[in-house]
Amino acid sequence: MHRESGILMPVFSLASRFGIGCFSKEAYEFVDFLEKSYQGYWQMLPIGPTGFGNSPYQPVSAFAGNPYFISLEDLVEEELLTWDEVNGADFGADIEKVDYGKLYENRTTILKKAYERFSKKEKTKEYKKYLEENKYWLPDYALYVAIKSDQEGKSWLDWPDDLRKRNPKAIEKARKDFKDEIEFIYFEQFKFDEQWSKLHEYAGEHNVKIIGDLPFYVAMDSSDTWAHPEAFQMDKDLMPKAVAGCPPDAFSPTGQLWGNPVYDWDALKKDGYSWWVERIRRNYEWFDVIRIDHFHGFAEYYEVPYGEETAEKGKQLKGPGMDLFKALEKKLGKLNMIAEDLGTTTEENIKLLEDSGFPGMKVLQYGFTSWDSIYVNHRHTRNSVVYTGTHDNTPTFAWVQEISEGERDFTRRYVNSINTDYGAFVWDIIREAYRSVADLCIIPIQDYLCKGREARINTPGTAEGNWQWRLTPNYLSEDLARSIRLMTETYSRVPEIKAPADEPEQNIKK
Repeated sequence: MHRESGILMPVFSLASRFGIGCFSKEAYEFVDFLEKSYQGYWQMLPIGPTGFGNSPYQPVSAFAGNPYFISLEDLVEEELLTWDEVNGADFGADIEKVDYGKLYENRTTILKKAYERFSKKEKTKEYKKYLEENKYWLPDYALYVAIKSDQEGKSWLDWPDDLRKRNPKAIEKARKDFKDEIEFIYFEQFKFDEQWSKLHEYAGEHNVKIIGDLPFYVAMDSSDTWAHPEAFQMDKDLMPKAVAGCPPDAFSPTGQLWGNPVYDWDALKKDGYSWWVERIRRNYEWFDVIRIDHFHGFAEYYEVPYGEETAEKGKQLKGPGMDLFKALEKKLGKLNMIAEDLGTTTEENIKLLEDSGFPGMKVLQYGFTSWDSIYVNHRHTRNSVVYTGTHDNTPTFAWVQEISEGERDFTRRYVNSINTDYGAFVWDIIREAYRSVADLCIIPIQDYLCKGREARINTPGTAEGNWQWRLTPNYLSEDLARSIRLMTETYSRVPEIKAPADEPEQNIKK
């Protein structure tokens, strides 16, 4: 692999006029900024529809896109909405924070207005083709959302038995009863994918590849668990047998109860892992590279009997390992993936990482706060991805202020920083990431901007204030692009440019 670098920036964190980052002109401007900065990658968080708590890692579908990301400006241009309608909607007043409550109240109402106009037009070939190509998941997802709305938001585990167990007559009746609601959800997903494809294509034309993020588990209350119970550990009555968690340790004496459904790996293996094949296929329609969250889960996972109050009575079991990845490669070709292998490393997950050949992750913040850590530069390997921090870390500017004096001294010595100014110190740490032998270097946008704790994306184990930070408009300056570009050139991370079709194939650099 060629040495390159990129920026971690969630879609929802983009600046935009209507409450949340989306596929509007600001997304295209971000691609332009990446190109100017000689960045070859845009890494984002999962882009699926979020449920309770708004976490992109608990999507209500492993296949659908988040309708909040649909650009309203594009719908105005298509004459499906008017400027008065979008300007009159309340999506929250704080330009630096997503107000999910306001979006929940008002975004769907606006999109329904667009759908009403869309539904009066003749359906295009593209729209019919889209429905045909996505029939593996789309009808189930749309029906799930429609029934859930009718059931006042109840989890599918609490629906009437005939709907919960997908009795064919009840399902057919529901499809008729909720026809209009279902068609609206088809419209949302069609517009999401149409707009996403344009943005993805634009990124490709500007030499930027997209790294998507794939949560290992799905939510218990998701269309996947309801529509494909055969992929999960469910009893004959379609109630969960076990849920995911984490064993007791020094930090948590009773363990952690995550509550996600656990995969039935034996049943999945028997049918060639078809649900996983479809899921990865769908993600490669969206992304050039997939980062798999919680990679350890493929080597071994911890399950707890359903209904337990704590994770103490769980057991550690073996995951599918290389068998799954071989099945995926057979169906989909070479897998371009990054393994999120942070946390406890065991012989099993180290071996799986080696066997898969996927690059693992090296996070400098972890390297500088534990003695002789595997995350400091001199322990890095080429086949890895180096980060200053991730979406689960505090921005590095706040981190250097909050660590102990001893840790700060060690970090200064290691990165050879004499800067008393914390902003310059952060840039010295970014430079250390660039210097790494790791083939790929990804820096969160907040670190380049020297943002503090207010720009933290997620604090694991807490429910408040996560997934909300947004970039202020016009913050990405030419000066910043120039500074990043100089660092990229200095440490040989300039992307290779594809030669135009009429030129001989050769690697040319910017």
